[in-house]
Amino acid sequence: MLSAQKTGAPRMGGVRNPVVVLSAGFVIFIVVAALVGPLLIAHDPLHQNLMARNAAPGADFWLGTDNLGRDVLARLIAGAQFTLLVGLGGALIAFVAGAGIGLSALAIGGPVPHVVFGVVDLVRVLPGLLIVLLLIASLGPGTGPVLFAVGLSFAPQFAYVSRAVWMREMQSDYVASARTLGYGRIYILSRHIAPNIVGALVTQAAIILPRCIVTESVVSFLGLGASPDAPTWGRMISDAARLAERAPHAVLAPLIALVVLTFSLSMLGDRLRVKLDPLRRASATTPLRKTMI
Repeated sequence: MLSAQKTGAPRMGGVRNPVVVLSAGFVIFIVVAALVGPLLIAHDPLHQNLMARNAAPGADFWLGTDNLGRDVLARLIAGAQFTLLVGLGGALIAFVAGAGIGLSALAIGGPVPHVVFGVVDLVRVLPGLLIVLLLIASLGPGTGPVLFAVGLSFAPQFAYVSRAVWMREMQSDYVASARTLGYGRIYILSRHIAPNIVGALVTQAAIILPRCIVTESVVSFLGLGASPDAPTWGRMISDAARLAERAPHAVLAPLIALVVLTFSLSMLGDRLRVKLDPLRRASATTPLRKTMI
C-alpha cells in the first residue's frame, strides 16, 4: 500500500514566489517615487525647453525629454501620482457605491433587490470604457469626473460580490438562528454579514485596482479625462507615439511603467484573493491523501 500526502501549499504560490516579491517591490518603489520623487527631481514636469526637444537620456535628463523638451522622468513621477490616485480612488468609489447599493437593496428586501439588480444588469452589459466615456463627456474633463466615472463603471462588480456573499451567509447556521430569534434583515446585515463580507470586497478591490488604472490610461490616451497639460501616463504615451521612431524613450518609459505596475498589482491582487478566500485557503492547507492497493 502506497500513500502520498500533501501537507501544504506549493512554495511558489506563497510569499516566497519571486514574482510576487518582485511585484510587491515594484509597487512599493512606485509609491515611494510618487511621494518623494517630486522633492528630489530638479526639473518641472510642465516646463518646456524647445531647445532640448526629444533629447536622449543623459546626465541632465535621465530619461530624456519629449517633443516639447519636458523632462520624461519628472513627468513619469508626476503621472505616477495621478495614476495611483485614480486607481485607489476609483476602486474606493466602486467599493462604496457597488457594495452600498447592493447590500442596502438586499437588506430592505421585497421587490427592491429585483429592481436594483435589474438596473445593475443594464449597466453591467455595457462596456466599462463606454460608461466612462459617456460620463466624462457629460461631466466634462477633470480629476473628479474621471474618478467618479471610473468608480461607477466598476461598481456593478462589487454589487454582485456583495449579493453572492449575502446569499451564502444567509444559509449559515448563525444567521438562521438570528432569524429564528426574530432579528430583522438590517440587524443581521450589520451584526453578522458585514464583518464576513469585508474580505471578499477587499479582494475584489485589489482585483479592480489595476483595471481602474488601465481604464484611466486609455481615456487619457484618447485625449479625455484630466486637463490636457496633466502629465498622465496615458497622455504621455499618446503624445510620444507620433514620434516613437525619433524619440522611443519618451513612449517606452510610461508604457513600461504602466505595464509593469498593472501586472504587479494583478499578481498581488491574485495573491490576496488566495489568502482571503477561506475555501482556497482550506484546500491549500488540507492534507491530501491518496491510497493505492
